[in-house]
Amino acid sequence: MKKLALFMAILAIATSAFAKDWSTIRFGVDASYPPFESKAADGKLVGFDIDLGNEICKRLNAKCVWVEQDFDGMIPGLKAKKFDGVLSSMSMTPQRKEQIAFSSKLFNTPTRLVAKKGSNLLPTADSLKGKSVGVEQGTIQETYAKKNWAPKGVNVVPYQNQDQVYADLMSGRLDAALQDAVQAEMGFLKTPRGTGFQFAGEEIPSDAAGIGLRKEDTDLKEKIDKAIADMIKDGTYKKIESKYFDFDVYGS
Repeated sequence: MKKLALFMAILAIATSAFAKDWSTIRFGVDASYPPFESKAADGKLVGFDIDLGNEICKRLNAKCVWVEQDFDGMIPGLKAKKFDGVLSSMSMTPQRKEQIAFSSKLFNTPTRLVAKKGSNLLPTADSLKGKSVGVEQGTIQETYAKKNWAPKGVNVVPYQNQDQVYADLMSGRLDAALQDAVQAEMGFLKTPRGTGFQFAGEEIPSDAAGIGLRKEDTDLKEKIDKAIADMIKDGTYKKIESKYFDFDVYGS
């Protein structure tokens, strides 16, 4: 019995020694995607994802630390423990789920093409053949365009961040850009730099967005999922949502 008690005591000490401390949660973010995440004039990170993350940390009695990262480096950075979660409008695709875990849904992320008004372009390979379409590296839009359009003669051009895509779209180096529909509308079309551009064709359905997490951090996923569920239940999610959108971004 004494040996058993000693063994259990040692096991308890070892378990506590290796238990993860989530008093600080580090989120990876690509700050080029307003209204979800961007930088204010003073350099402060702002946006819907930022507010959601800060609220989650508040509910977990944790300090939020934001780590800026180009989007195509998010999953490698998460795996390398550069941060604890990816909170940057990341769609929960089957391919990504093979590599990492995800929280419960944060919001829907349909995809749309943007082009000059009067261009008559459509989000099809036939319409875009011979044209240049900008995408952000590492996004579902890049994957979609390279799979469905590039083999049929569309020049798919990847960029490090979304701001670079819009810069080349405005300069005429691109004929169109493919990105999240809400981001395109709120972060580009409804701003001065989006003058003269419009959505081209209909939405391309895509997976909802969640927080990317390491598969082994099941305790953190459980805590975050509960925080998200509580935010939706008590109306906090809607309150944050209303700061940025006049429609239901969460969806069904």
